[in-house]
Amino acid sequence: MKKTTTAVVAALAAIALGSAALATMDIQKEYKAKDPKANCATCHVAKLPKKDAAELNDFGKTVKAAKGKDGKVDWSKVKVPEAKS
Repeated sequence: MKKTTTAVVAALAAIALGSAALATMDIQKEYKAKDPKANCATCHVAKLPKKDAAELNDFGKTVKAAKGKDGKVDWSKVKVPEAKS
């Protein structure tokens, strides 16, 4: 019984920590307010990234670095790329 409880607690902790590192719909909505043409490829290398292979491009790395412990992004630390003509 003790091993099962430990395994469950470890699994829940891994899920909580792992999900905090991922982009959320709230972050995407915040950025879409600044750039309506934004999509997954704005921050990720792949056009439609998978959860386990969500490699970030330079802009995505900047956004991740500006993300606080509370999960909110300090957009003043993020330089928004200029729109391509």
